[in-house]
This record gives sequence, C-alpha cells and structure tokens, in this order.
Amino acid sequence: MTPAQAFRKITEYFSLDSEVESHDFIHAEILKGLRFKGTNLWILVFAIVVASVGLNVNSTAVIIGAMLISPLMGPINVMGYSIATYDFDLFRKAIKNFAFAVGASLIASFLYFSLSPLSTAHSELLARTSPTIYDVIIAFFGGVAGIIAITSKNKGNVIPGVAIATALMPPLCTAGYGLATGQLEFFLGAMYLFTINTVFIAIASVIVTQLLKLPIRTIVDDKQKKKVNRWITIVSFVVILPSVYFGYGLVQNEKFSEKASNYIANVSLFEGNYLLKSDVNQNKREITLVYGGTELNESQKEVIKDKVHDFEIKDANIIIQQGLTFSNFSDNNNNNDETLKLREELSHLLNEVKLRDSKLDSIQKNQYMGRVLLNEIRTIYPQLKTCTYASSYKFKDSLDTPYETAIVLFTLDSLGIKKEDKKRVDTWVRSRVKAQEIKVFFD
Repeated sequence: MTPAQAFRKITEYFSLDSEVESHDFIHAEILKGLRFKGTNLWILVFAIVVASVGLNVNSTAVIIGAMLISPLMGPINVMGYSIATYDFDLFRKAIKNFAFAVGASLIASFLYFSLSPLSTAHSELLARTSPTIYDVIIAFFGGVAGIIAITSKNKGNVIPGVAIATALMPPLCTAGYGLATGQLEFFLGAMYLFTINTVFIAIASVIVTQLLKLPIRTIVDDKQKKKVNRWITIVSFVVILPSVYFGYGLVQNEKFSEKASNYIANVSLFEGNYLLKSDVNQNKREITLVYGGTELNESQKEVIKDKVHDFEIKDANIIIQQGLTFSNFSDNNNNNDETLKLREELSHLLNEVKLRDSKLDSIQKNQYMGRVLLNEIRTIYPQLKTCTYASSYKFKDSLDTPYETAIVLFTLDSLGIKKEDKKRVDTWVRSRVKAQEIKVFFD
C-alpha cells in the first residue's frame, strides 16, 4: 500500500459524507429550534427554575437534569447556520428569539432567587463566575459535536451530552442570582461565561456548516462574505481575550496552591510549636499559619517566613498567628490545673508527631537498605547481582515482646561464590545491619 493509498484509507474513517442527512432535512431540523413560543417557552422557564433550585441547594444532579431539558441550544445553532449560509434575515430572527429566551430566563431566575430563603453562594454557583480559556475549548468542541450530530443520520446520544458539557442554563441562573442579591461580580462573571458558550457554539456551527458545504439560499456577494468573516474574527478575539487572562490566572493559582501546601507541610512543626490551622488565599497570595505551643518571638517568625523561598513562592504574604500559648497565663497561674493539662496535651502531641516522623524515616531508609548493602559488598564480591532487604518482627508464644528480624537475600551470577566466601558475607552483613536476628540467604 502506497502512502497516498494509506492516507486515503485513513481519511475515509473521518469522512462525514456518507452519514450526512439531506440538505433540506438539515435546514428543517435546525429551524425547529428557532421559535420560542408555547411549548418551547414553558420548557425553558421550567428548566431555568429547576437549574436555579439545583444551584441554590448545590445539587449537581438537579443542574444536569435542567441542562438536559433546556431548549437554548436551538437558536444558537440557527445563528451559526444562518451566518455560514449568509442568510441575514434568518440571523436577525435567531438573534431576536434568542434575546427573548435569555430575557425570560433572567427574569425567571431573578424571581426565584428573590423569593428563595436560601442565599448562600455554594460551589456550583461560584463555579459559573470565573470563566477561563478552558470554557472556550469546551464550548467550541461541544458545539462541533452538537452540529455534527444534528446533520448526521447517526445522532446517538450526542445532543444530551453536548447540552450538559456546554452548560448554557447554569450561567443564566447564576446571573439571575447576582441580580437578585445585588452582587454585580456574579452577574458579570456568569454572563461572560454564557457569552463564551453562545459565541463559540455558534462559531462551531458556522465552521461545520461551511465544511459540509450546505447550500447558500440567498444571494450574497464576496464583499458581504468578507465583512461577515471579519466580524466573526473580531467577535471571537474580543470574547476569547479575557478568558486567556483568566486561564493564566487559574494556572498560576494552582501552582501557588501546590507550592503553598509543600511549604505548610515543611513548617507544621517548629521549635516546640505545632501548626494548628493553615489557610491559603490564592487571589491575595496569602498563607495564614496558626501555631500552638510556646509563644513565637519575632526572630522565629522570620525564620518561618524565610523558609517560603525554599519552595520558590514569589510575592507571598505569610501571616503568622498565635493560637494556643502558655505565655498567656501569668506566673501566678503556672500551677493551674487547666494550664498543666494543656501543657501535657501539647507535649504529648508533639512527641507523637516526632515519633511518627521517625518511624516514617526509618521505613523509608529500610526500603533502600538492599541497595546500600549491594553497593558496598559488590566491590569485594562482584558475583552478587541483586540484594533484597526486609525487616520485620518475630513473635514467640513464650515471649511477651517480639524481637526484630532482618532478612537479606543475595542473587548470584552464573559463577557463584565459594562456601567460605558466603560465610564472610554473612559475617559482614551481621556486623553491618543492626538487628536482633539476621537471616542471610543466597539464591
């Protein structure tokens, strides 16, 4: 098979020609989503209320259900289709009906949140207020999948999946929440996300319609085509630019959080003080540390703050607060039972932490003990190819406490070693490894 034949074979797998519906069927199918009267309007209002309830009670399942029954994708696909086919009358109708649907959605969500006794902004609401470049990617490729499904004979379950992925309903409901509660940042953030979804679903529809070469049903000259393409480019650039900025901020915040977590773990125990609580504010670049124990002086606080440079955290504001401290008690209260109890509890806690750290350190060293032994002994006996080391406890019914047992297994090459050399290796291992009992084996 020649390279050209192989290329044609591969392109056959991606070809849509054999599965595309007739042009008249596609035209009629897309126009079905244009009108917002009667059934479509009531479904839209009900979907908005359901989505608002889901956001209000922080229920992901309810939000997904609302997205599945929402008819908002229809006019967006009509807008993209009308632009691709240069049908400006159809585009104006789509814009008019879409604006009406958006207005009805905002009113419905505004009324719901105005009447709802719950006003807390949960995670599902907050997630719709900070769009990034990743939302652009989701909207565009979701829109591509949606318009391909509409034009294809094999639709499958793509449309419901696209409705969930592109998420047109939740941003509108979040915008209604912002209006109802007087929080402008919620309204603007959610409407920006909704704009991203709308624009890039429509652009995806434009691209796929043109790739499928659906017929242009109106008379249009090249000058008008260039003007339309210019406006598509301008709108795309204007909408996408802020999302790139927000996406960059998101990446920087994630990096900051990761480095901050490593820093916090490093300073969790400091000179008799135990970290009781920590908080990371990504946007303000603040790390708050609350310690308990002996009162930290200014020099100790500076040492803790300087450690942040070891983790390459730039422009971080380290706030150190004293939680539980015994210096708050006066000398006359040193014998107070409560003070002594707190001191004992803290001392016990610090000892437990030190014991845990020493055990973890010991376990980590044991994992690499085989490598240490092999590297040392192979200078004398290169016939030893591998070394396995394990340490455990042996229990006997006649003893109350177990004793430590180390097992060392050496693998030999084809030449092997003499019996007396095995004894020398055994003796060396026993002197090298500190354990109550040692078993050395050769394979």
